[in-house]
Amino acid sequence: MRLFAVLALVVLSGCAVPGTSDGFDTDRDLGYVDDYAHDDVFSFDTSDGLTESQLEAVKYRSMARIEVARGRKYERDVDLEIVTREEYRAQRGATRGNGSAFRNEVWRGAFLVDGETDVDRAFDDLYADSVQGYYVNDRIVIVADDADEIRIDRRTLVHELTHALQDQHFGISRESETIDGLRAENGLLEGEAGYVPARYDRRCGAAWQCLPDPQPPAASGEALTRRPFNAGLFLSIYAPYAAGPPFVADLHDRGGWAAVDRAHDDPPRSTAQLLHSERYPDTEPVSVELPDRSSDGWDPVSDDGEPRTETIGEATLFATLWANGVVDRPLTSGAGENSPYNYTHPATAGWAGDGLQVYRATDDTDRTGHVWRLAWDSSADAREFADAYRGLLENRGAERIRAAGDGVYRIPDGESFAGTYRVAVTDDRVEIVGAPTVDALAAIRPRETDARPTPSLEAADRPLSTGPPSATAPGTPEPAATP
Repeated sequence: MRLFAVLALVVLSGCAVPGTSDGFDTDRDLGYVDDYAHDDVFSFDTSDGLTESQLEAVKYRSMARIEVARGRKYERDVDLEIVTREEYRAQRGATRGNGSAFRNEVWRGAFLVDGETDVDRAFDDLYADSVQGYYVNDRIVIVADDADEIRIDRRTLVHELTHALQDQHFGISRESETIDGLRAENGLLEGEAGYVPARYDRRCGAAWQCLPDPQPPAASGEALTRRPFNAGLFLSIYAPYAAGPPFVADLHDRGGWAAVDRAHDDPPRSTAQLLHSERYPDTEPVSVELPDRSSDGWDPVSDDGEPRTETIGEATLFATLWANGVVDRPLTSGAGENSPYNYTHPATAGWAGDGLQVYRATDDTDRTGHVWRLAWDSSADAREFADAYRGLLENRGAERIRAAGDGVYRIPDGESFAGTYRVAVTDDRVEIVGAPTVDALAAIRPRETDARPTPSLEAADRPLSTGPPSATAPGTPEPAATP
């Protein structure tokens, strides 16, 4: 899939280029597909768009060129279909549902989708406006913004054709079921599908005649200020597209395409490996244990009787801090040649692992809370993240509730992400508990060292003692890295 912050112009409706089995025999030369060669020169004028036969020619020549850039042959043809954005939105709308209580609480706990917004609808809104095209089962679908003319964005077409080549040689299934694991595996797939078009483009002009792209998209950063754009959620989704190409480029620099091929058999397991490629493949994420300590009235959400655990990961943690004003720098600051954004930051760079469990009240009130434990490379890394998280709470208007013990804060009712939060640091671990009320906080996760019950604050509906939060956001470092 190709996802953009600001959409490039891609046009056409109702056109399909059927795939065939001709021209894909295994003994053919690399860079020759069907009746087309990688160095073919087209003489047709594209100023008024393409005809269907011209679109077919562009597709096959692009496939031949990808073979040269990637060093692998296509084994079979790929169908190409173009739909309007209205059709794409209708397709997504037909299958759209409401997010589960688990998913809604996870993204609420990450401070990226508030409790008043259904998370599945938030994702659908992003994809409906941002997807340029996608690949599935030997079929590429290009999403067009205009139905009057056939116009193809070269990088989108090459990106999706690269996915087809990946599928034919390695498969594109994912093993992980967590947010961070999926972002990491997608980082390899989307990273290669971003790196190959860059290598393709380098040959345009000198070695290859390339058709001019439609009007180029505006700068990616502009999308993050669009209304009603969820910038933090977008940054989480976009992490494979931003961090993947530099990761694949590093693999290629170290070991050529053979190193990239091996990565398909052993994909990255965390976005930390994408963002810090020196950690791949040896530094895998730490498994974080979360033994249930809840009291009567709250139960962990379970799968087949086992509490379900989500992993958020470094890239989405960065999105959380950036979207909530803790990271105060342009997203493009420090971004490298192969990435529009830089997701690294001192408050998140020491991430080693995390686990988040969702709890549900047993009284049928649909109340939820969460326990989130994060492992860090060092106690200093843990303290730095905890300080940044307290800064996030402060930015969200949280009040420190001193009567409830150390590290307890409440975001007032009526504010986004209203509720109570407890932050505790033990050596290289940070534990965050979120709940609707202080009493619920203690019921979901009592402190291990508590010898007496936490005072009830429910009746007063206000903190017994108010004052400025004791922690502020850490000082903003010099822009050494950015998303």
